[in-house]
Amino acid sequence: QVQLVESGGGLVQPGGSLRLSCAASGSIGSIYAMGWYRQAPGKQRELVAVKHSGGNTVYADSVKGRFTISRDIAKNTVTLQMNSLKPEDTAVYYCNAGGTNGVSWGQGTQVTVSS
Repeated sequence: QVQLVESGGGLVQPGGSLRLSCAASGSIGSIYAMGWYRQAPGKQRELVAVKHSGGNTVYADSVKGRFTISRDIAKNTVTLQMNSLKPEDTAVYYCNAGGTNGVSWGQGTQVTVSS
């Protein structure tokens, strides 16, 4: 199993920036992709960005050009740099890891974009 711990959420004004981090531990050798999902109140959980071990990166259309995902395989971390934040980015953000042992989720971190 893989354990994931997120950090970096909080309250920010529209147009501001936040950086989320996620540290993986456990069966990290089994991981082939790490990414971020989010879930706003009353909505389904949705993909934000994912980065595969081979380098392929996928972003949701709604965050392209504003968010950047990066992964440090040696440190077993994945980060999400969020710029030009909008109120509609408000959600609980979850770190996700896909591996040969299945899918793992972090506990979630709240991001609130409000003036």
